[in-house]
Amino acid sequence: MSETKIAPYGSWKSPITSDLIVAGTVGLGEITLDGADTYWIESRPTEGGRQVLVKRTPDGRKTDLTPPPFNVRTRVHEYGGGAYVVAKGDVYFSNFSDQRLYRQHPGQTAQPLTPSVDLRFADGVFDPQRNRLICVREDHTVEGREAENSIVDLGTKRLVHTAGPHKVVVMFGDQILVSGNDFYSSPRLNPDGTRLAWLSWNHPNMPWDGTELWVGEVNPDGSLGHKHRIAGGVDESIFQPEWSPDGSLYFVSDRTGWWNLYRWRPDRIEPMCEMLAEFGLPQWLFRYSTYAFESADRIICTFNQDGNWRLGILDTRTKRLDPIDTPFTEIRYVRAAPGKAVFWAGSPVEGSSIIELDLATHRMEVLQRSSHIKVDPEYLSIPQTIEFPTEHGLTAYAFYYLPKNRDFSAPTGEKPPLLVKSHGGPTAATTAVLNLGIQYWTSRGFAVLDVNYGGSTGYGRAYRQRLNGQWGIVDVDDCVNGARDLVTRGEVDGQRLAIDGGSAGGYTTLCALTFRDIFKAGASYYGISDLKVMDEDTHKFESRYSHSLLGSFPAKEEIYHDRSPIHFIDRLSCPIILFQGLEDKIVLPNQSEMMFETLRKKGLPVAYLPFEGEQHGFRRAENIKRALDAELYFFSRVFGFELADPVEPVKIENL
Repeated sequence: MSETKIAPYGSWKSPITSDLIVAGTVGLGEITLDGADTYWIESRPTEGGRQVLVKRTPDGRKTDLTPPPFNVRTRVHEYGGGAYVVAKGDVYFSNFSDQRLYRQHPGQTAQPLTPSVDLRFADGVFDPQRNRLICVREDHTVEGREAENSIVDLGTKRLVHTAGPHKVVVMFGDQILVSGNDFYSSPRLNPDGTRLAWLSWNHPNMPWDGTELWVGEVNPDGSLGHKHRIAGGVDESIFQPEWSPDGSLYFVSDRTGWWNLYRWRPDRIEPMCEMLAEFGLPQWLFRYSTYAFESADRIICTFNQDGNWRLGILDTRTKRLDPIDTPFTEIRYVRAAPGKAVFWAGSPVEGSSIIELDLATHRMEVLQRSSHIKVDPEYLSIPQTIEFPTEHGLTAYAFYYLPKNRDFSAPTGEKPPLLVKSHGGPTAATTAVLNLGIQYWTSRGFAVLDVNYGGSTGYGRAYRQRLNGQWGIVDVDDCVNGARDLVTRGEVDGQRLAIDGGSAGGYTTLCALTFRDIFKAGASYYGISDLKVMDEDTHKFESRYSHSLLGSFPAKEEIYHDRSPIHFIDRLSCPIILFQGLEDKIVLPNQSEMMFETLRKKGLPVAYLPFEGEQHGFRRAENIKRALDAELYFFSRVFGFELADPVEPVKIENL
């Protein structure tokens, strides 16, 4: 083994390069079981971020089902999810470019099922008795009107169009089954097809604030008869209704302050496993699943305690939960069949994979890895779960990563720079799964603090609601106090504190740099600089989200002004780099452009990197690489350390 070199923090040479990260990594999600086959979606940066539907048969053969240019992704709620359904080998999927639904028989070319109009579909379920799809539809066909959401039946009425003298194209028509609310999700049929369950909610609620669970009787012709509300309301969040094989309806509710599992029978609702733990997730995407039925008697479930996810088997007769030992700290997309469970999972030393678990032996098999990159553990920083004091005598949470690189150590007495990470959402959470994007920093000599500020999920409803009315304050305080705690403990250099974040995390970053004076530099990825403009421009799903985070508009217009960094540039005195996708429909490019121009005119060091073809979150390999290297280059110029490897320079105004 070679002798350890002495070099300043930030300048260490690392094998975890941006090329390595983008070359061997794919995104994994949306697992489905169909008979003995397993399906999932892979998001591939090297194919321009295209999402591909993959099928794996029991003998281990993997097949791409959707060739280019198909991109299996829906834009319902803009964030999507629930983009495909499989029924006895037939695949139904939403294609990103035109948002039409397609059907693909095994071995055949996909054919469109819906007309070429501005309709979007998601979260479908196949009704075998009536040969139809039931799914969420988002209607954008009327210009100037807010999109209309409903649950529709695709198949009871068919439209036949003649295309040419001999070719006939058959398309599904749609029939509205449920409408009148602002939002819908999770249409689910019971085993005999006589009942349909679904979730609904209305402005200004988000699904983690309050939803309603409904059940409707399905008439012989497929229409819905009597409908009644089972649970939920404006102050109770319901998540993932599912029918058991025995016909009982299960769901997750936070009625006690924690997302726990319940069972509904026509005469009562009963808790299945009361715990100070979260069995649910915020519904940013459709089709999240934290539990599944192995049989009517056994549920395979995952639950979050203290920011880490665990796996268990719940006996529905005794209500006993038996934990299953796994190395994983994040688990989702749980599916099950007799004798097995399949799920997405990751750990601090392994990136995310799709795992199949034998329920008899507890043997785990990796069906697919998000990355085949092997990094020597001597370059990997294992996160510490930490708590720290924050405002009003409360506690906040984070994962803390120390610098680590087997080849280097710092000069005696030098303390590392700290990068604080603020996740998006803001109602989301960060986890301790191996993230090479974080290891990119720690292996070069940065410490990283990945913060689950007040408002994050995983710590109960009360913690989630700390952000209500306090966005731009509580999240900022927690990021500031986390950094300050590490400085006080002598762990990091208080003169080299940086912060970055994307989307809502980008807003938190801009607020922290503007309204506090602890950070010396920052990077905002598609962050919000003007809350009023954001409120006027954003899409339907989040168009009233700010009402709970800030207050209703225009009644609370003063708050929107006072918490918008763009109006207080006089308070900002440190360098910032901004990144933005030019096709972003959630945080529009004008948010970053306004900030850049204002800072440039003020004379502050600032850089702006816009990316053609990117939406909300970067999916293309070349852009992921460019953004990561550009942020490192920017901080090297600000903090004055030499880079171990050359990277493409960034034009920094006023430096």
